[in-house]
Amino acid sequence: MKSEGETAALSTIDRDPRAAESLMLFRVLGPMKVLGGDEPSSPLRRAILTALLLRAGQAITVAEFTELLWDEPPASAAANIRSHLTALRRDLDDIEPGLSRRVRTCRGSLSGYALDVAPEEFDVPMFMVSARHGRNLLLRGDADRAVAALEKTVALWRGPFGPSLPPTRWFGAHVAGLNSARFDAYQDLFTAAVLADRTETLSYRIESAIAEAPYRQRFWELLSAVHCINGDAVGALDVIGRCQRLFADDLGLDLPPNVAAMRTAALNWDRAEAQRLVAALAPAA
Repeated sequence: MKSEGETAALSTIDRDPRAAESLMLFRVLGPMKVLGGDEPSSPLRRAILTALLLRAGQAITVAEFTELLWDEPPASAAANIRSHLTALRRDLDDIEPGLSRRVRTCRGSLSGYALDVAPEEFDVPMFMVSARHGRNLLLRGDADRAVAALEKTVALWRGPFGPSLPPTRWFGAHVAGLNSARFDAYQDLFTAAVLADRTETLSYRIESAIAEAPYRQRFWELLSAVHCINGDAVGALDVIGRCQRLFADDLGLDLPPNVAAMRTAALNWDRAEAQRLVAALAPAA
């Protein structure tokens, strides 16, 4: 059963994407945007706001902020954080009067700072709910609806997450996790598109994904399958050769078995086998 927040987020996503975007207060999947335009002027304030968003509703103490923002904190870390939190509130009010009220100062045993934001106001929970919804449609074998849902999912991204965040262990884990989830969503989308027989321009989209994540084995499987299904056995074999060289030269690995299986389908000009292989490798319930 979906939570109330998930239901609201899905309802927002299912509306016109531009209308849904206008409802989001905070966007970090790509360059940070607050209310669709401006962002805090300082890199450290953007990092503090990102941390508050990723821990939405939870209090973060000054000591915790120190660990999140620096692996080796400077002596002035606590004073810097308090100063930047005050400035962050000013930045938010400059963007939208009263927006600073979303940042709460927590007293007592849960002392610290917290940000109040609903799931449908922030693109990360919107993405997570939408990606899960699209995958569930794919699991149920509803490829056409999965394509429609996952197109909305990946549209929430405007670029990689976190290139300007501090290179700390905490932020690094979030950067790796969110960017991996992005490529998982692309894999589900491309798989659903193949199963729905919607392969127009799909090879270009997969090539673009490979340019960003060249060691994602599934992208190579899908790209060779698309060429094979479209009757381009030569193109499929070229893709497989590129994959083989990349994995051997960069990683010292043999051709991934599932890509090798796609080579057999291409050599036999067997479109049905290529599509069967894609279906067999789709997410399993």
